[in-house]
Parts: sequence; C-alpha cells; structure tokens
Amino acid sequence: MTNMSLKASWVAVDWGTSNFRAFLMTPEGQTIDKLTASCGLLAVPNGQFSDTFQQLVSPWADSINSLSVLFAGMVGSQQGWRDVPYVSLPVSPDALIQNMADVTLPWGKKGWIVPGATGDNDFDLPDVMRGEEVQLMGLVSLTDNCVTHAILPGTHSKHVHVKSGELTHFQTYMTGELFSVLKQHSILGRQLPEQQHCDTSYLLGVDAGRKGALSSVLFSARTQRLFNHVAPENVESYLSGVLIGAELGTLNEDGPIYLVGDEKLCQRYLLAIEHLDLQGKIMSGDECFLAGMTTIYQQSRNRCHVA
Repeated sequence: MTNMSLKASWVAVDWGTSNFRAFLMTPEGQTIDKLTASCGLLAVPNGQFSDTFQQLVSPWADSINSLSVLFAGMVGSQQGWRDVPYVSLPVSPDALIQNMADVTLPWGKKGWIVPGATGDNDFDLPDVMRGEEVQLMGLVSLTDNCVTHAILPGTHSKHVHVKSGELTHFQTYMTGELFSVLKQHSILGRQLPEQQHCDTSYLLGVDAGRKGALSSVLFSARTQRLFNHVAPENVESYLSGVLIGAELGTLNEDGPIYLVGDEKLCQRYLLAIEHLDLQGKIMSGDECFLAGMTTIYQQSRNRCHVA
C-alpha cells in the first residue's frame, strides 16, 4: 500500500474501543500509507490520548506535523479524547462537518473529531452510532446516491435507511455481542468440540430465528444438538444463524441491501439475505470509511473549517 511518491495532505484516523488505524491520504482520497495498532481507547493510560497518538504515528514524525488530521469513531465518545455530541437525524456530510469538535494535537495544531449520529429507533427508543455514519456517507458517494437500505454487520449491527444522500433512520442490533456472550458464558456454548462452519446448520438457524420469541428459540441451539438435528461441531453455525435470522426479522426490501463491513461477516449476512429471496451487495468497510472521510475532508476544507 505504501506509495511515498504521492504527496500527503491529511490523515484519516479510525480510533475505536479495541483498535487504532491511521491512513496517510492525498487531497483526492488516495491512501499513501497505513498504520494499525491494537491500541483502542481502553488501552490508553489515564486519558493520555495526545501522548498515545504521538507514539502511534511516530513512523510519520517527519511529515505529520504539517498535515490536517480527522478522527472518527469512539475517540469522540465519553471514554474518548473528547466527548463530541451526537448529531440528530437526518445526517448529511454538512451536518457532520458543522458539528465537528477540535482537539489539540501533540505538536500544537488542531485535529478534528467527526461526531456520531443519534435518532429514535422503531420502538421510539434512542439509538446511537459512532464511525458508521462516516461509512454511510462514503457508501453514498461510492454508489452515486442510489442507496436506500444498508446493513453494517458487527458487534452492534446497524440497519440504516438513506434518502437523498442523508441518513434518515437506523436501528442497532446487538447480534455480534450476543453471539460472543452466549458462546462463552451460557449453556449453549459449553462442552463443544472444535467448531466447523456449516451453511446447512446456519440457514436452519436463520429460519428458526425468524420465528420470533428469541429467548425461546435460542434454547434450540441446545435441543437441536441433543436430538442430532445439528452436529456438535456445527452448533455455533446454528447459533449464529438464529441471531442473524432474528435480526433480519421481517426484512422486506425491493432494491439491493448494501452490506458494509468485513468481507467474511458480510458474506454470512449475504447468504442469509439470498436465502430469504432478497438482493444483497457487499461493499468494503474500509473503502466506505475512507470515501466518507474524504468527502468530509474535502467539503470542510472548502469551507475553511479544516486547515
């Protein structure tokens, strides 16, 4: 990826709870270099974000002092460098830009944190996201504004609706976190042999998960094994299917559902979506993130918001 012959003008940073990623970028949005570290917010000692950031980007010490730096993700949360208030729906690049908050970088220059988004979900309960809003802005730019529905699978999966290039509605599902908790800390994951993925068991779980009453259906991850309907080595595939099937619920879309994120996880969602006779299209989470950050950088620079 490294191409130091290109001229860098800014840095895009994705700083989450568990990981840190920084991208050295051209004005047009090409990636020159990338840094990654297992140094999320929880690993920053005593709130020393400035010093930690300087250490993490030390390979770029000769050039970064003169560059603009944009941050996104949980770095703008209550546990982050600065608590940046969420922007209420509908959310556009302009709304994100107008609500960015600054932090002082180790060398004295200002860096800018992109805010998250908030709105009420289908149950009239408050919902939030940080980082995904940037991916969605990037998805809109990469697809020429043809997106209406997207899913961002992950620990806290997001289902989003977009209209005229703006994020208008979203809902969070704790699918990934529930899978981890149930696998590690419930009877469903006890005394299992080494697991192997099985599409048949997974889709059996998807169908079960769509029945509703999740807390009841989940128990079938035990009973399906007891009665030899699911092999012991495929129980996690079935459990994954139950949770994803419950998440997809009554999903019914005419157009393609864009899946944004990790390729392997998106493929699992795509299998379920196609099983339900719906259309899905996978988009790289990294490409969407960088496209979104580039849009924000270029528009904020044009308005003299970012030096």
